Amino acid sequence: MMGYQKTNVIAGWATFIISMVVYTLTVEPTASFWDCGEFIACSYKLEVPHPPGAPFFLLVGRLFSLLALGDVTQVAFWINMLSVMSSAFSILFLFWSITHLVKRVLKIKKGEETTEQTILIMSAGLVGALSCTFSDSFWFSAVEAEVYGMSAFFTAFVFWAILKWENIENDSDGNKWLILIAYMMGLSIGVHLLNLVTIPAMGLIIYFKNNEKITKKGIILTLAAAGAAILIVMLGVIPGLPSVAGTLEIFFVNGLGLPFGSGVIFFGTAFLGGLVYGIYYSIKKQKLTLNTILLCFTFIIIGYSSYTIVLIRSNYNPPIDENNPEDVLSFVSYLKREQYGSRPLFKGQYYTADIVDQKQGSPTYMRGEDKYEIKDYKLEYVYNPKHTTILPRMYSNTEAHKQRYREITGLQPDEKPSFTDNIYFMLNYQVGTMYMRYFLWNFSGRSSDIQDAGWVGLNGAFDTDLPESLLENKGRNIYYSLPLLLGLLGIFIQYKKDKKYFSVTLLLFFLTGIALVLYLNSPPSEPRERDYIYSGSYYVFAIWIGFGVLAIYDLLGAIVKNKKLLAVLSLLLGLTIPGVMAKENWDDHDRSNRYFSVDAAKNYLDSCAPNAILFTGGDNDTFPLWYVQEVEGYRTDVRVIVLSYFNTDWYVSQMMRPAYESAPLPFSLSLKNYQQGGLNDYLPVMENKSIKGAINANRFLDLIKQEHKGLQVPLSTGSYYNSVPSKQMFLNIDTAKIKAMGVVPKNLENRIVDKMTWSIQGRGLEKNDLGVIDLMVNSNWERPIYFNTTSMNSLNMNLRPYVVQEGIAYRLLPVKNPNAQEYQVNNDVMYQNLMEKYHWRQLDNPDVYYSEDYRNFCLNHRSAFNTLAISLMEANDYDRAKEVLVRCLEVMPNESIPFDYFNVQQVGLLLEVGENDLANYVAETTSKDAVEMLDYYIERGIYNRAEIQQKLYSLNNITRAYRANRMNEEAAKYEEMFNKYYKSFQNN
Repeated sequence: MMGYQKTNVIAGWATFIISMVVYTLTVEPTASFWDCGEFIACSYKLEVPHPPGAPFFLLVGRLFSLLALGDVTQVAFWINMLSVMSSAFSILFLFWSITHLVKRVLKIKKGEETTEQTILIMSAGLVGALSCTFSDSFWFSAVEAEVYGMSAFFTAFVFWAILKWENIENDSDGNKWLILIAYMMGLSIGVHLLNLVTIPAMGLIIYFKNNEKITKKGIILTLAAAGAAILIVMLGVIPGLPSVAGTLEIFFVNGLGLPFGSGVIFFGTAFLGGLVYGIYYSIKKQKLTLNTILLCFTFIIIGYSSYTIVLIRSNYNPPIDENNPEDVLSFVSYLKREQYGSRPLFKGQYYTADIVDQKQGSPTYMRGEDKYEIKDYKLEYVYNPKHTTILPRMYSNTEAHKQRYREITGLQPDEKPSFTDNIYFMLNYQVGTMYMRYFLWNFSGRSSDIQDAGWVGLNGAFDTDLPESLLENKGRNIYYSLPLLLGLLGIFIQYKKDKKYFSVTLLLFFLTGIALVLYLNSPPSEPRERDYIYSGSYYVFAIWIGFGVLAIYDLLGAIVKNKKLLAVLSLLLGLTIPGVMAKENWDDHDRSNRYFSVDAAKNYLDSCAPNAILFTGGDNDTFPLWYVQEVEGYRTDVRVIVLSYFNTDWYVSQMMRPAYESAPLPFSLSLKNYQQGGLNDYLPVMENKSIKGAINANRFLDLIKQEHKGLQVPLSTGSYYNSVPSKQMFLNIDTAKIKAMGVVPKNLENRIVDKMTWSIQGRGLEKNDLGVIDLMVNSNWERPIYFNTTSMNSLNMNLRPYVVQEGIAYRLLPVKNPNAQEYQVNNDVMYQNLMEKYHWRQLDNPDVYYSEDYRNFCLNHRSAFNTLAISLMEANDYDRAKEVLVRCLEVMPNESIPFDYFNVQQVGLLLEVGENDLANYVAETTSKDAVEMLDYYIERGIYNRAEIQQKLYSLNNITRAYRANRMNEEAAKYEEMFNKYYKSFQNN
């Protein structure tokens, strides 16, 4: 029979192959939503993603992209495979970590392993590693191009390596492993910082190995040293070294008059020289500990050097160049993620705190002609000390966040939070909702894939009296709490038999879970679920699931006396846990044949005329666009502008450059007018009584160019901002030119206006609004301007009356909509886009899993179909309206994309075009879902106001549709349903 070591190696690689095959079969074939499109695009062309970047991930991703062999449509798949490979290797090292720890618990010496002990140890490794393989959050990150799969690999490798180091007796060989660990930690900095939290666990293992007598003082000193090591890397190395270099650079250039780069060169030479001398000194004086520390530090720096790619590539001005970190000063800002602001951790304000003062903070510099010039000062707010606290958790003064704080804690609008409220919010929401809920998703069960879905315990696992839409939701995963139970038994086993290493495992579990919650200090609402952040703690819990096999062994030992049979039975029973997880999770983690994230991006671009400008609002509707343009080269004539980025000077500067087939944007203002810290960061409305009515947009821009004193208002910091002297603006239109250009559809030519007038919403304009006005005035309608829904809703100007829908994007045109409740539609262009140009790959396939993100993007498309159908019917074009409605149901059927309230709206439209059978089908399907959900709410005493209103709206709208088409019998049926449930909920 094979020896233990050989069995351990083979079994480990077997788990690797299993996880590799599973992840490969379920990997997404193209770019997923959120950050994946950006990472794939930036990997493919080595561009600069959002701060703080992930340069090592991009470098390896670039290598994987070469496997596409020139087929750009396969680039995304191969970069996704980087996460597949990384995650599979994580499982390999997890297996070996479990077998090492279990062998310690069993106190088996090397070479003395019996057959039954070998089987038992391998069983623990298999069950624990496969449980992690099939866990919800780990599997999610393993099949998309995000950094979390590679981050998990580095964490798993480092933890396994320190366990491997523990068994090495020779100090020289052991030190080589420590240096390898340091190098891997340095590389991991170029992926994600999660790996650093393994340092305290490593410190304990080193302490335990080198000290026979364990004391509380020794443990405290070890943890303090480990904490100091984390701070040295996080603060002293990552932003610290470039910060020192930046300070010297300013001194050498501004103070001594030396050329640009002289300070950086001096610092680099001095730093490397000092490091080399320190290593030489340690060798000469035979100081082994010092030598090991310096070599470890050196290899961390070598790994960290992957960040040089950020500076190198930014200086080549690629199309994606976020923050433009071209020099050491902007590079520091990039590393510190300064564009995202900061969250108070140890001391700070409550959300009710008033700002009592503003202080001028440290300067930010930009490169001038011969020296660095101050372009702005950081603004530091001083809050009312009576409204501050230690460990501030309820700090955000965003209106939506303030409302959620009150909902969670029960505070009244005028009530100040107490420290008790603060801690309650932390425990209830940050720890409970944003961590424990996710933890129980992975090891107990998940109710659905809907945002804010709860976890399912043992009682809920057997609850079949649920609406069909919930029971059949692919995100409903029921584990009967078996992984949780086995993990809890494993915790007991390790604690009972190996308290020292239980403390190591527990510390790592805490640092990758609860400690991370405290550090991130999440606001009370997030745009999406954040469970993937804490996958490190799920990895650790999988170790305890492996230990749970020992509990099964002990429990069965009272019945089965044959130890080999007992070990095999423990393996078989243990494997049912990952088996259940695999069965439940497969359908909602299988992303094969899912393309709509990319198809939706192409549909946005296909909505635009040639050489257009397309404004987007946020990451999820922008990054897929970047992917299709940068990787697949699709519609690169369209310039995509992220409206939130348009508030920064570096982004405006990039828009002044050409990109592929897209010419520079037609700005009239100079870059100086958009400079950060200048006069136009924010333009409050300060109405001038001498101005009657609206101000001319051309004249306003001229005043901005002139830096006219009449616009400037002083700030408490001593600087000035430009203001807007009227609540309204107008733009004169050459109607003859517009008609001659033919940009306005024939059916809307009677709405062309000679003056566009719009109002400013809120207290003023932001820099991005100024940029939009600049482009409106100077595009001369020759450069088409489009908005998507999120960007149009984000403007501080009401341009809605002047947009024409041409698909899922809205074109700005000088045509005034008389009906503020509806959109104007270019029927012919929109028909051609929806019916002929748009992409719908696999969207009608019920076997493909579409998560909530994908389903929500389908809402935009269904809404567009409805809008076009209504517009065509208003033009008496019922034949094409019918085609449009039927096409919508064909490409997005209920079986793959469940019907929603836009389908409810289609009932009346289908009746009007004579498609009664389809109308009845949609009405019956949507009403059945509404009735089931409303009955469920009544039975369970649930009062979800938004959901109830939506279901009642569905029934009422169907009733109205039949009534309007004089189908009274059908109308009465649905009216009876509506009245029944309306009465049930009207008193709530």
